[in-house]
Amino acid sequence: MISIIAAFQFLTIFPTVIKRMFTSQEMGRAVGWFPLVGVVLGFALYAVNYAANLLFPQTVSAALTLFAWIAFTRFFHLDGFMDTLDGLFGGWTPERRLEIMKDSRMGAFGTIGGILVLLTKYAALSSTLSLFPSIMLATTLGRWASPLVIYAFPYAREDGLGIEMKRSVTIREIIIATLVTGITSWLVSGWLGFIFMLGAALIAFLTAAYTMRLIPGLTGDIYGTVTTLVEMLTLVAFTATLP
Repeated sequence: MISIIAAFQFLTIFPTVIKRMFTSQEMGRAVGWFPLVGVVLGFALYAVNYAANLLFPQTVSAALTLFAWIAFTRFFHLDGFMDTLDGLFGGWTPERRLEIMKDSRMGAFGTIGGILVLLTKYAALSSTLSLFPSIMLATTLGRWASPLVIYAFPYAREDGLGIEMKRSVTIREIIIATLVTGITSWLVSGWLGFIFMLGAALIAFLTAAYTMRLIPGLTGDIYGTVTTLVEMLTLVAFTATLP
């Protein structure tokens, strides 16, 4: 239970029974429950959209859902995505890129990237005909993809919460995360859910591999970037019209 509580406290603003700083070992075990946070977040966002649709047109409901998405997650993953763009594309050396990513100020790359992600998510939410599965898989797969790269790739820095968390993540956490994600994907979309899982894993590993060409490892911002990209592309995929 401590691991689950730590996952919810770390990733969302949802109230938890225990409010305290968790140890690196507890945070490492919490990684396995990140997809469960995604499941609960998906239900919460769908409830927001359902309630909004009772009063407003679909476009306004989509905007309110996106606002709730950002608020419930404390701008956490999107902030990491924007910092990543500033760092990877604003610096010329690995050291400078890491330095920029650590800077709290927002640059042009991050600002433009954040706007484009929000616009894309809004367009997908307002036009999809499969809102429930698209939201559920987006939130769940996004929080399954980050544990994969946390476990599989080295960390770029020798200090901070990210490295402590990574040192405590084992194959056990990856198995738990994959089981939660697999069951959810099957219940939501059947065999198509497993195809989406493969796509999410591919996005995660390609993003991490590209990052490793520019800096000597991943960071917490990269983990947020992986989550953001998987969420966005999952929503977009549900709007595709097949021949």
